[in-house]
Amino acid sequence: MHCTSKNPELARKLADDIAKALAGRKSMASLSFYDRPTATRCTFDPDKQYDSASVVKTIILGALLYQKGGTLTEAEDALARKMITVSDNDAATALWRRLSDLKDPKKPDPVKIQAFLDKAGMRETVPDKEGSWGLTQVTADDQAKLLRLLSGDDNSVLGAEARSYALGLMRQVQSDQRWGATAGAPADAVIQVKNGWLQRSKNPDVPEFDKGDWKVNSMAVLAGKGYDSGLVVLTENNRVPEGRPTEDGMNYGVETIEAISRAIYRDVYPGMEAYNPSGPAPAAAKPSAQPPVAG
Repeated sequence: MHCTSKNPELARKLADDIAKALAGRKSMASLSFYDRPTATRCTFDPDKQYDSASVVKTIILGALLYQKGGTLTEAEDALARKMITVSDNDAATALWRRLSDLKDPKKPDPVKIQAFLDKAGMRETVPDKEGSWGLTQVTADDQAKLLRLLSGDDNSVLGAEARSYALGLMRQVQSDQRWGATAGAPADAVIQVKNGWLQRSKNPDVPEFDKGDWKVNSMAVLAGKGYDSGLVVLTENNRVPEGRPTEDGMNYGVETIEAISRAIYRDVYPGMEAYNPSGPAPAAAKPSAQPPVAG
């Protein structure tokens, strides 16, 4: 665990408390956290690659906005909204293909997604070349780079309207998908989130480690009222115990992420009322963004 801050005591406490949150957990986890006001950063195994599951949808959205200069058609806006706010897989597939070279339709090569990754400096992210976007390899550090890009003021990759649009969709993610890196966040913050979850099959072509394993990932940005932070937690080795329901593996991963998330926010924002993702979404999470739409 590595934490730095302009407040050395905070850095030490974060490192200790994150380590305690991970102690005894069977999940393999990586994380990257930043808080701009306190110049705080924490990482743990941030360059390890994980199956992305649906957190790759934030990359697809970024690539779409980058390729279109931040201006979407009504059809693209509709697909983007479904992809982020309800995590619609068909919408993600449609946009992935639009951003791909389709010389071989069975293996869409996501060249326009790669162009965005190159521009954003996300060098450790590897899009799946077989068209299975959920198996894109992502790292906590690269996903945190994306959060910093979306929440910052640098126009060199995406303009202000495009960034606002992307975060606006993440604010509108439906309530039952707001778990994970939101847990314990200050309840008065504007909370923007995208999660991903995937259980690998037990097919013969799946690597032995991955068979039946749940990949559970979460990323969140806090804004408003002086908040300016981002957290990414990626997990795997979330196994389903013998004789238990399959969702137990996913729930285990969620619990690991939320233990880390609560420890971080408790230290960085002590004494604040905490957001509980199992409860109703906070009022600040409901505003909608006006999309940059073209006819």
